[in-house]
Amino acid sequence: MTDEELVVEFALARLDHPGLELDEIAALVVRRMGTEGMLEFASRNLAARDELRAAAFPAAVEQVMRVVLTLRGPD
Repeated sequence: MTDEELVVEFALARLDHPGLELDEIAALVVRRMGTEGMLEFASRNLAARDELRAAAFPAAVEQVMRVVLTLRGPD
């Protein structure tokens, strides 16, 4: 999944669940990705942080937040 596709997924999830916080929406998006998507984003996060290991789900959620907030721009 590209960063642009991820932002679209995030935006759609946010429209479906307007009362959730951003990190809760990111967790929802990661759950929808399935195991393969979760591992992909967790590995991207670990590479960005220059770390070798972490819990997969929280690392994937962090990466989703990183992508969304980076593409969102300075606000």
